[in-house]
Amino acid sequence: MLPSVPADEYVRPLPRPLVPVAHDKPASHPQQVPALFPMYVAVHISAVGEGRKGITWVTDDRSAPSVVEYGTAPGKYSASEAGYHTAYQFLSYTSGAIHRVTIGPLAPGTTYYYRCGEAGDEFSLWTPPATLPIEFVIIGDVGQTEWTASTLSQISAADYDMLLLPGDLSYADRQQPLWDSWGRLVQPLASARPWMVTEGNHEKETLREADNKPPRRFVAYDARWRMLHEESGSPSNLYYSFDAAGGAAHVVMLGSYAEFEEGSEQHAWLRKDLAAVDRRRTSWLLVLMHVPWYNTN
Repeated sequence: MLPSVPADEYVRPLPRPLVPVAHDKPASHPQQVPALFPMYVAVHISAVGEGRKGITWVTDDRSAPSVVEYGTAPGKYSASEAGYHTAYQFLSYTSGAIHRVTIGPLAPGTTYYYRCGEAGDEFSLWTPPATLPIEFVIIGDVGQTEWTASTLSQISAADYDMLLLPGDLSYADRQQPLWDSWGRLVQPLASARPWMVTEGNHEKETLREADNKPPRRFVAYDARWRMLHEESGSPSNLYYSFDAAGGAAHVVMLGSYAEFEEGSEQHAWLRKDLAAVDRRRTSWLLVLMHVPWYNTN
């Protein structure tokens, strides 16, 4: 039995300063975003069903094509896919064009090279294996401080297949340009491996409307980090599931800030999702959430 520690003995350390994200792209670069909040594209990828990946990035130019060219050799793109773009407004802030494209089918355990918007830099991504073993990195409460930089540095030195992040991404807390800087901060990793995320309390960013309209929440999160929740039958971007390693692992990303009591949409979806898991085929069942539904404190 561990001895209890009085709450007043713990002193929370002071917040670390934000990490400045250098802007080193010229104004003429084809993938620029708003000059007021200058930042290179926030490229990140996600898993979208078997053998497909979703690629998201941001540009200032709303006429820029939502196209991804890709192939298995650097600079040689044997395929291309088109998608769409969206944007959002938060008080006086208006985002750049947020592009989304799904590419595939892709072979497992393979490096692909790709370019967004028919211009700019080339990126590479690794597709997770179709069988076990598979390596996950799991992090949370990321932010963009000195601790963040240290964590990302350690991850970059690791050999892994996919990153899982159950909440608290940018810590923008309504300061929308911090979503831009965070996107660029994590881009070197998020553009190379699938990042599967779900929301935490710092993603809520409640925006109260006039005329007694219901407040809006998760505006930036839903626009920037849209997971393909429909693939798992989920009605909400706040919770979803997916298979990994050819179905040997089933990952459930729950929403701590969506209704979850019995009779709620999330509860009904979860029961249906778990009932469909064949444990004879699926050795690993991973469930992630930002805040436990039940706790003892």
